[in-house]
Amino acid sequence: MNRSIVRTHYTPPADQPSDWRKRGACADEDPELFFPIGNTGPALLQIEEAKAVCGRCPVMETCRRWALVNGDDLGVWGGLSEDERRTMKRRAARKRARNTA
Repeated sequence: MNRSIVRTHYTPPADQPSDWRKRGACADEDPELFFPIGNTGPALLQIEEAKAVCGRCPVMETCRRWALVNGDDLGVWGGLSEDERRTMKRRAARKRARNTA
């Protein structure tokens, strides 16, 4: 497996302390756990295991909000799988469309 490191000059918004990721329950876990390949079979077990880590995380809500706001579509963030976040985004978009119509 090839891995690349991408460095960015990301500055978090003032309402999100830059160290929230360091305080996450996932900080001491293998990052691969949160990025399963696929969404069937063994990947489902991996997703559930990642969600269990999220379930005991003190910054789960911040993590979830970050993933939704920043459009991170890969992996488990804030206790939600890729599919769950996509569903949330679609529902929010439909609701906005109804409210503007």
